[in-house]
Amino acid sequence: METLANILTPSDKAQLEKKGISEVQIQQQLREFQTGFPFLRLAGAAAIGRGIVAVTAEEKTSHIAAWEAYKQAGHRITKFVPASGAASRMFKDMFEFLDADYDVPTKEAEKKFFEGIHDFAFFSALDDSCMVNEGRGVDALIDEGEYKAVVSNMLGETGLNYGQLPKGLLQFHAYDEEIRTPLEEHLVEAALYASSRNEADVHFTVSTEHRKLFESLVERILPNYEQQYGIHFHISFSEQKPSTDTMAANMDNTPFRNDDGSLLFRPGGHGALIQNLGDLESDVVFVKNIDNVVPDRMKPVTTEWKQVIAGLLVETQERVFGYLRRLDEGNVSHEELCEMLHFIEHTLCTQLPHAEELDDAALSTLLRGKLNRPMRVCGVVRNAGEPGGGPFLAYNPDGSVSPQILESSQIDKNNPEYVRMFTGGTHFNPVDLVCGIRDYKGGRFDLPRYVDPQTGFISFKSKNGRELKALELPGLWNGAMSDWSTLFVEVPLETFNPVKTVNDLLRKEHQQTL
Repeated sequence: METLANILTPSDKAQLEKKGISEVQIQQQLREFQTGFPFLRLAGAAAIGRGIVAVTAEEKTSHIAAWEAYKQAGHRITKFVPASGAASRMFKDMFEFLDADYDVPTKEAEKKFFEGIHDFAFFSALDDSCMVNEGRGVDALIDEGEYKAVVSNMLGETGLNYGQLPKGLLQFHAYDEEIRTPLEEHLVEAALYASSRNEADVHFTVSTEHRKLFESLVERILPNYEQQYGIHFHISFSEQKPSTDTMAANMDNTPFRNDDGSLLFRPGGHGALIQNLGDLESDVVFVKNIDNVVPDRMKPVTTEWKQVIAGLLVETQERVFGYLRRLDEGNVSHEELCEMLHFIEHTLCTQLPHAEELDDAALSTLLRGKLNRPMRVCGVVRNAGEPGGGPFLAYNPDGSVSPQILESSQIDKNNPEYVRMFTGGTHFNPVDLVCGIRDYKGGRFDLPRYVDPQTGFISFKSKNGRELKALELPGLWNGAMSDWSTLFVEVPLETFNPVKTVNDLLRKEHQQTL
């Protein structure tokens, strides 16, 4: 591979310095384009009794009580919501309708959209936009066969501009007295299960171009929600750091350059947010996607299970902290070490090969390393055919086996056994996490230290008609949390209601009244 000295120009180096990216990072990225990333070695799909906990009614009550006590103790809790994603993919079918050579809804998605148009929370705003721009409302336009005018007013810049806005700012749910965006639904959720002593901390990661729109919405709606729920909200925003951007490459693995000769950098994917997560001054953090929200009538089941997994986290974490303090004291008996090993293998579902063969000093060091790390409890749902990743037991570089969330890109499709494991998995990852990011002494974990750098992946894109390779960082809930202690808990499918297409908003789960 050509040396960086022969590749980087003085203007390249200035570009790197401005972004906060080192030449060492660029060298590593070029190497990764050359070699690619290894597939993970799997021990099996996680299942009930094999890495996934099915909580009993008695345990549920205990976990909820533990969480309530933790909140009352005044710990700092944050709800962390990745919200930078644009909604354009939600409207893929409707963009295609605008470009189609027919004017009347023909495909199923198009028909469904117009059949249910009065049931969208944004109908009133869309009707107003049509009146302003077309001189007629939605119904009149439909009666006259002007379907595309309706869609243009939904997606276009002179209308609602939903084709360019982030999901978090779209009108999702209609109530008698108000219409809520996903951002507002997340504030309500925070009040219900992530508040402590009448304070709630909610952090959204957003794109630079939309940050002012988010801030403007919060400024407008916050007094109403604080009064309605008796909660003082602390709302904050952050953006993916320029230092987490990754360099694009040509198909021959040389740096891809823009027409002006500068290096092309692209956002590193949601795995970059591990740094934003690590910047929080919090004890416990809930992580949930922006579009997985429901109207109020559906919130009780979500609230209950969020409390369950949070209670399990703090209970398990306290036991870990006790073990670490005992190790600090020294003179730990062999029986105590065996108890800790049993806990790691049976509660944390992490298998440590040959641990029984170690002497007490070596075993103590091994146990400390496995216990003193960030912890997360992940809600997983029964597989209902949704695309995406799932819970597995996977081998780590040190030979241990631990629970991991894997995406399909990490699976070797040429290995029939692994393909069977992935396609036959009983559970799915809905991105329903609660994380403990402080150690037993109260210090913040340096979260980037617990990323497995070998879990990134390369995708193929194009720019201005030129093919390129893009480098994705290890994903936030898979490779970026690879070296965390992980517990999987089965949660009801009703807690998972993402909005991937606009027509998902017509599902009964997203209607406040049936």
